Amino acid sequence: MFKLAAHNWMRPEPLEVTLARLSRLGYAGIEIMGEPARYEPKATRALLKKHKVECWGAVSIMLKCRDLIHADYYLRLGSIAYLKDCITLVKELGGQIMTIVPSEVGKIAAMADPETEWSWAVEGLRQVAEHARKQKVRIAIEPLNRFETNFLNRHDQALALAAEVGDEVGVCLDAFHINIEEEDPFAAIRKVGKKLFDFHIADNNRRPPGEGTYDWKKLLKTLDDIGYRGFLTTEFVVPMDRSPLAKKSSDSGTTATAEELKFIRDHGSDLMSDAEYSGHFERCIKHIRKCEPK
Repeated sequence: MFKLAAHNWMRPEPLEVTLARLSRLGYAGIEIMGEPARYEPKATRALLKKHKVECWGAVSIMLKCRDLIHADYYLRLGSIAYLKDCITLVKELGGQIMTIVPSEVGKIAAMADPETEWSWAVEGLRQVAEHARKQKVRIAIEPLNRFETNFLNRHDQALALAAEVGDEVGVCLDAFHINIEEEDPFAAIRKVGKKLFDFHIADNNRRPPGEGTYDWKKLLKTLDDIGYRGFLTTEFVVPMDRSPLAKKSSDSGTTATAEELKFIRDHGSDLMSDAEYSGHFERCIKHIRKCEPK
């Protein structure tokens, strides 16, 4: 049986609210959003212990000021420092994995030629990987679809970058992204094989598993066949209907900073109520359990 975790960037709320929901619904872990300044380690460890939820790791939140291939040298330098801080947080929370998106999410225009951008990514990631090695945290490089980044879109690109950075660096694949970019998503998983350090789950429409057309039995069987034993991290982004067909939604019951709200809306979603959000998580875990290999 696969262990399930969840991201927590999709709905801004107190961490304890997130952890209580995950624990109640049967999720074993969290891949916490990469915001080291927000999560004081001692207090966060206490919350994790209270709700019996494990910190699987963290994912980088690549906002406009975070980009390893930015033309501004000092912005690249700050991005390296940010990723190191994320890794330190993972270590302090007892986590195992740091998933890294190398460039700003939503930036699809290059700032230099491909060779220069690649060299910037390798240079920055090598420094980050050295810090991760000392902290005993594994790095997984994640490719995104072409509408979110122009830099790294496929499994073979991620494997090539990981190999150039260092033998200990692996790959994170996301079911939604590989459904867009890969000729055969299942073959991509098999080709990554033992280098698959992390896996994010959402359906073909980026709704929770079971709310689209993905063959989840085949996907989970593929992961099982390659011996993947890490967490499956839920990362749905439910689109908000702004047409006359939209159902009246209840008040979200939460607030977000301008930056958080922009990040969520740039993904085509918006704030949703606790009941809506919890419902998606509940249906997700039920569907995954139904589709797991026997």
